Amino acid sequence: MARPKILIIYTGGTIGMIENPETKSLQPFDFTHLIDNVPKIKMLNYDIDNIQFNPPLDSSNMNPGHWVDIAKSIQDNYADYDGFVVLHGTDTMAYTASALSFMLENLHKPVIITGSQLPIGEVRTDGEENLITALQIAAATDKEGHPMVQEVAILFEDYLWRGNRSTKMSADHFNAFKSNNYPYLAKIGLGIHFHDEALWRPKAHRPLKLQTEMDTNVMFIHLFPGITEQTLRHQLNTPGIKGIVLKTYGAGNAPTEKWFIDLIHETAERGVVVVNVSQCVNGGVQDKRYMTGNVLANAGVISGHDLTSEAAITKLMYLFGMGLSTEQVKKYISISICGEITVL
Repeated sequence: MARPKILIIYTGGTIGMIENPETKSLQPFDFTHLIDNVPKIKMLNYDIDNIQFNPPLDSSNMNPGHWVDIAKSIQDNYADYDGFVVLHGTDTMAYTASALSFMLENLHKPVIITGSQLPIGEVRTDGEENLITALQIAAATDKEGHPMVQEVAILFEDYLWRGNRSTKMSADHFNAFKSNNYPYLAKIGLGIHFHDEALWRPKAHRPLKLQTEMDTNVMFIHLFPGITEQTLRHQLNTPGIKGIVLKTYGAGNAPTEKWFIDLIHETAERGVVVVNVSQCVNGGVQDKRYMTGNVLANAGVISGHDLTSEAAITKLMYLFGMGLSTEQVKKYISISICGEITVL
């Protein structure tokens, strides 16, 4: 059998950082440093090539233009490789994973995103294990020779998660990511145990199509007790805004004061798409369960069901980037495109 061909796309992040001897702070380094510190990679019977951002990015500086760079690297090399591993900082990893899941339409090969909490050159690091496991998952096939993973996924420590279902849960634990509303795709122990029923399988085999336009005229509004009419009005009237992810309480609840509902209704009537997602990491919006959630629905707010915040905001960017109308965006925001949402 031919050896698996894997392309590593190194964007930056803690996994490839070194300590500045003068400031003692971590700073990105080049990819050669990273590979030199993982000699075990040579034990894998794979053909591995790499592309690296120049300069490498701290993921706090990641933006939609960089998502396009990653996606184009995958598209340009799609026919030549069996799988792709994206090395990325943890802070915005879930945003990148969500965005790529929408941008890479008809994906049939693994795009495994990983990183680490400690630099790979440290004596005690999670980076080495994460990188090697990500490569193994990117190379994994089923009995028919098809890729086990045919979607964008995040590999971190003991689990493989669907990218557009994932959220960073910890700033200092090695198991930094979790998908609270969707089961793991694989569990990592002595072996890699895939959860077959949870893996995404496209309905039809179409050529990869790249959507590069991401409309950034979107925003979050995070509700809190004491939010004032003046503050909310100012946010809702942000010039050029097309979509708002409204982060509500519990199962999608919000204040029912007249001024609040009137402002939300006026915004929806103006053609701005307002999507209701829960501030809770478990569960989602059930807008018919409580009166307060029902009032929002009647005001024109669209239920985001169990979308993560990261998936909701990037999905709005993607849908508006396609040039869809307000009504079309409202329709598709509540429909599963690539497994990002559960609609009961």
